[in-house]
Amino acid sequence: MRAVRIHKPGGSEGLLLEEAPLPHAATGDVVVKVHAASFVPDELEWPGTWVDRAGRDRTPSIPAHEVAGVVSEVRYGTSGLAVGDRVFGLTDWHRDGAAAEYVAVEARNLALMPEALSHVQAAALPLAGLTAWQGLFVHGGLEPGQRVVIHGAGGGTGTLAVQLAREAGAHVIATGRGRAAGVAAEMGAQTFVDLERERFEDVVEPVDLVFDTIGGELLERSAGKVKPGGALVSITAPPPVRPEGGRAVFFIVEPDRDQLAELGRRAESGRLRPHVGAVHPLAEAREAFQGKRGVLGKVVLEI
Repeated sequence: MRAVRIHKPGGSEGLLLEEAPLPHAATGDVVVKVHAASFVPDELEWPGTWVDRAGRDRTPSIPAHEVAGVVSEVRYGTSGLAVGDRVFGLTDWHRDGAAAEYVAVEARNLALMPEALSHVQAAALPLAGLTAWQGLFVHGGLEPGQRVVIHGAGGGTGTLAVQLAREAGAHVIATGRGRAAGVAAEMGAQTFVDLERERFEDVVEPVDLVFDTIGGELLERSAGKVKPGGALVSITAPPPVRPEGGRAVFFIVEPDRDQLAELGRRAESGRLRPHVGAVHPLAEAREAFQGKRGVLGKVVLEI
């Protein structure tokens, strides 16, 4: 099969489109014929890209851990899926990803893809959608009527977090670079703070939840804007400062079939819209990785 692989650390320059063996499906796996895949720009820096769970070298590695496609093989121990099903979901961080014509995935990490969604739309949903859901509701405990700041509202996770928070009945304050203002407003943010022009803490009153997708100094400064009993939730690093009387949470997204299915239902009904910023063919994977940081929304590889 054709696959994009990387043989050693060194960044996206090492990504090569080449022939690779078909994936081996283990117990509980399905093989998916990939139609579209997506990624985050820093995944080439993850330990799981280079070693398996036992710490053994597993290169050459295939990146892109969000997948949408059609089940082509079902292994023993698999439940809930059958050959021919349209599916979307996440591949394991320590196994090959979906920048290939086929990928083996644990069936429990996939959900049936709504008929109304294209493969490109579905591939943009799993990682960003699950991260937004878990950050807001599982770890952040967001409730109707609360105020939430979403840092990085123009990114793939941020655009979905804005939509989910708004539909949950929260007052949404979005932050990001100025060029993200229009996207944030379109997704439902009531307020936008341009971080290139002002410090958000100078213009925002204390809130119930800060959901951070940017990190760095902004994460540290955010603790002072969380109300007692509120939460500062980050996907970038453990918050260095704990909010007074509140919680500080750092988490790594977990696959969840039920949550994924709920995200799919909302997308099918039009209540949730994955923001696709760019689409590239598989042969342009290197360019896609290199250009990701300049794109609002998700970048998708179409196979």
